[in-house]
Amino acid sequence: MQRSLKWFAVLTTIGMLFILLGGALVTKTESGMGCGKSWPLCNGEFVPSSITPELVIELAHRLVSGLVGIMVLVLSVWTWIKIGHIRETKFLSLTSFFFLVLQAMIGAAAVVWGQSDFVLALHFGISLISFAAVLLLTLLIFEVDKKFKAEKLIIDKRMRSHIIGVSLYSYAVVYTGALVRHVNASLVCRDWPLCINGSFSLPENMYEWVQMGHRAAAGLIFIWIGYITYQAIKYYKDQKVIYWGWIISFILVSLQVAAGALVVMTRLNLYIALAHAFFISCLFGVLSYFLLLSSRSRKNELAIENVDQEEKQGETVPPITTIT
Repeated sequence: MQRSLKWFAVLTTIGMLFILLGGALVTKTESGMGCGKSWPLCNGEFVPSSITPELVIELAHRLVSGLVGIMVLVLSVWTWIKIGHIRETKFLSLTSFFFLVLQAMIGAAAVVWGQSDFVLALHFGISLISFAAVLLLTLLIFEVDKKFKAEKLIIDKRMRSHIIGVSLYSYAVVYTGALVRHVNASLVCRDWPLCINGSFSLPENMYEWVQMGHRAAAGLIFIWIGYITYQAIKYYKDQKVIYWGWIISFILVSLQVAAGALVVMTRLNLYIALAHAFFISCLFGVLSYFLLLSSRSRKNELAIENVDQEEKQGETVPPITTIT
């Protein structure tokens, strides 16, 4: 594979991370209206005359998103041409660019017309899908599957079910986390892990329900990934990509939970809050890769079954004798 394509894919993946973190920064600093109700210009000006911190953050996020958007488009076309023979390439190429454009449109609509918090909470998750697609394209380019001998990887039905289930559920966790930020419920509960430690009462208002609902969702995914990691360590020692992949996932989800707790304890420290977004982005990327491997595992399993059936049929065919 061309070195230039590999480097470009890596840079595009890093760029997508900057978009995710930039969007989180805009939300956490309340800079969404830093350019007023004007898009793509700032306050209707090509070069803003009145500079504020909120304007700088919002404008920087728009510029990075535009530049990376072009990079994603180039990567999509480039990979389509170079590795289009790999069955996942075309789907991932279309997905990466489509969802990046979709998140840009939602962001623009929020600036010009405004959106409800429940719709804006989708913004981060949509960007996350585009990031995952770009990441998987990069992994395909580097042919990581061949390095891990994924063409021979077999994942049993129970593990595949866990992979699909926890991946879909992780998206729900992402949405609830984004909703916490958009409804300004981050500090509605002063303590952690309970809203008020020592009190086991139910949430009293919508903001507390959103905050505690997210904590409950995060707690469940922590337990779920912990259980899957235990299963991977116990049964998949010979499948290194599964073995180490789940260990990495458990480390990431642990860091995610710890960062979430520290966000409350430090009263919204910006760096910790951005780390919180970074860890969930990496975790979603790993889970997406597991989905890719799970899909390929099913294909490998069917191929092996077909070979076995052909061998059995060959054994049942009586030998041909020649009469002289």
